Amino acid sequence: MQSVAAALERLGEVAASPTVSRLATAFAEAGHELALVGGPVRDAFLGRVAHDLDFTTDATPEQILAIVAPISEAHWDIGRAFGTIGAKIAGETVEVTTYRADSYDGESRKPDVVFGASLEDDLVRRDFTVNALALRLPEMQLVDPSGGIEDMLEGRLRTPSSPAVSFGDDPLRMMRACRFTAQLGFLVDEETEAALIDLAPSIRRISAERVNEELSKLLRTDEPRRGLELLVDSGIAAFVLPELPALRLEVDEHHHHKDVYQHSLTVLEQAIGYEKARGHLTSPDLTLRLAALLHDIGKPATRKLEAGGVVSFHHHDVVGSKLARKRLRELRFDNDTIAAVSRLIELHLRFFGYTEGAWTDSAVRRYVRDAGDQLERLHILTRADVTTRNKRKADRLAFAYDDIERRMAELAEQEELAAVRPDLDGEQIMAILGIRPGREVGEAYRFLLELRLDEGPLGDEVATERLRTWWAERSPA
Repeated sequence: MQSVAAALERLGEVAASPTVSRLATAFAEAGHELALVGGPVRDAFLGRVAHDLDFTTDATPEQILAIVAPISEAHWDIGRAFGTIGAKIAGETVEVTTYRADSYDGESRKPDVVFGASLEDDLVRRDFTVNALALRLPEMQLVDPSGGIEDMLEGRLRTPSSPAVSFGDDPLRMMRACRFTAQLGFLVDEETEAALIDLAPSIRRISAERVNEELSKLLRTDEPRRGLELLVDSGIAAFVLPELPALRLEVDEHHHHKDVYQHSLTVLEQAIGYEKARGHLTSPDLTLRLAALLHDIGKPATRKLEAGGVVSFHHHDVVGSKLARKRLRELRFDNDTIAAVSRLIELHLRFFGYTEGAWTDSAVRRYVRDAGDQLERLHILTRADVTTRNKRKADRLAFAYDDIERRMAELAEQEELAAVRPDLDGEQIMAILGIRPGREVGEAYRFLLELRLDEGPLGDEVATERLRTWWAERSPA
C-alpha cells in the first residue's frame, strides 16, 4: 500500500500524460465533468501498474462522442446503449462512460440502464469499495465516498452497499470477490463472506460465458490459490466447477491418503512457478493452469479402498480427462483449450513409469509423439505433480525427469524428434506397393511409424525393403 502522497504523485503522472490531459481539457472546455475511475486509481495506491484507462462523466453518450471525436485517432460506440464510448487518443485506448444509477430486476444480470446525476452516486453502485474511487480531472480531487482507501489500508474487500443487495443485483460480483482476494491479496469482511455463502446458488443466473471469463481471470493471477479456496469455501464452486470441491475426499480412519484438493492447489502453485522459471510459455498460461487444477478430478470417481490401508485411483487419468472435457465444454471454453487440457490430464501419469526402469529410446519417442505440441506443458505438469514432503523421493523424481528431458534433447538433435514421421509418406507407399488410396495405405503408414518409433530413422532404402516384406507377409498368397 502506497502512502496517499505517493499515490497522488503517481496519479499526477497519469493525469499529465498526453492522453489524459488532452481528454480532461476537452471535457472541461465543453463544460462537462470528467473523472478517472476504478482500477487505475486503486492501483496507484497499491503500487501496481494500471493497463486500462476508464473514465466517467456527466455527459451523455452523444455528448461524449462529440467531445472525443475531434481529438481521437479512432472512436467506437459499441457500448453506447450502456453509456460507454471508446476511443484511441494519443496512442492509448480509453473508455468514457456516463454516470450510472442502474436497477436490477433480480432475475437476470442485465440491468435497466439508468444514467446517474452525480459521480458519488455512480461510485456507490460499483462492486467493491476499493474500486469505488475516482480522481476528478483536471482538478486532481480524490473522491472516496465508501471508505475504499481505508479498506485498502486494512487489506479488506467489501461492497459499497449491503453485500446481499450488491450480489443480489449482480451475482457475478461474487466471483469477482474471489478473483480480487487472489489478485489484490485482500480478505473479504465477515458480512461479505456471509453473503457469498447465502447467495452462492444465485450464480446460476450468470451465463457460462461470463463465468468462464471470471474463472479465467482468477487463474491468470500470480497467486490464485486464495481466490480458489474462497470459491470452494463459499459454495460457489459447487455450481460453476463442482469437480473442484469434490476433491475434498472423505477421510477414512483406516485408509490414509493426502488431501487431493490441497494437493491440486499446490500443483497449480508449482506449475505457475515452473511456467515462469522455465520461460518457454507465454505467462500466464491458462491451458497449463486449468490442467494443473483439474489433473486429479477423476480421483473421486475411481477411489477404491484396498486391503491393508491402501487407497487406489486406477485410471483416474482417463476418467479425469473425460470429466474435464465435459466441464470445460459446459463452461464454453474453445475447442483448442478443451483438447489440450484433456490431453494433458490423460498423459499426466505417463512419466512415472520412467522411474520404475530405464525407458528405451522407443519409449521416449512415443512419449514425445503422444504429447505433441503439449510437450512443454506436460513437462511442467509432471514436475509440478510432485508434492511429497519426502525429500529423497522428490529428488529422485526430479533427477529422473531431468534425465528424460536430457534424452529427449539428445534424440531431438540426432533425429529431429519433434517431427516424428515415417521414412516414407503416403504417395511413396502407394507407388511402392502399387495400391490406391484407402485403408491399406493407412495400415502401411502406421507400420512404418511404429518402425520409426522403435528403431529411429531407417532411410528410404531400408524402409522400402521392410515395407515390401511386411506387405508380402500380410497379403494373401
